Amino acid sequence: MLVDEANDIFLSETIEMLNSQYSDVQVLIAQTADIAIHQIKLFEPDLVIIDLMMSKKPGFRAKISTGIQFLIYIMNNHPETNIFVCSEYIETLQRINSKIEVYQKGFIVARKGLSDIEMIQRINWSLQGLTHLKEIHKKIHKNKFQSQLKPEWQRMLNLAFREGLQDKVIAQNIRVSERMVRNYWNGVQEVLGIDSGKLKRQGKNIRIVTLNRAREVGLID
Repeated sequence: MLVDEANDIFLSETIEMLNSQYSDVQVLIAQTADIAIHQIKLFEPDLVIIDLMMSKKPGFRAKISTGIQFLIYIMNNHPETNIFVCSEYIETLQRINSKIEVYQKGFIVARKGLSDIEMIQRINWSLQGLTHLKEIHKKIHKNKFQSQLKPEWQRMLNLAFREGLQDKVIAQNIRVSERMVRNYWNGVQEVLGIDSGKLKRQGKNIRIVTLNRAREVGLID
């Protein structure tokens, strides 16, 4: 395994965790892209764990673009390498989402802050050749739907699902008629691809379905 991480504290914690869980595996360390590339060429590790914020060489400023270029290098030149991106900047992977989608080996994405158990789980997924891109897809979907969602619709969603308000009180809060709030719901459901007529016939709770769909695409937490 190769760990490319510029943060000394996170690097130390990661190495300690890896050594305790994978005692029979050699763990390589790199804190710049150039050193990491050299290590990959020399040792051909099964797994590379990286933070996207990295510097190209010692003394160079750490940049996300360097991490992205490093990923592209691995995918283009070492396609048998499993990849685990653990970073605060995973949204930037949208730039190369098309390349990630067709990558044939393990590609796992997670935001920093995972527990040791969660880290180990994702490392194992990657070593098994699995793909886990939920965090990237959630952001892509969120951006797509937010671009279609009017500000007043978003405010209504927040009042309804974060504060638990009914339509009458929502109308008072945003200073529109209750009928207009119902129109807002129709607009939101159309954007989310929800067929309210069909749900009514099936006897389903339209508001709950809307809540679940809005959460699924990242419009509400």
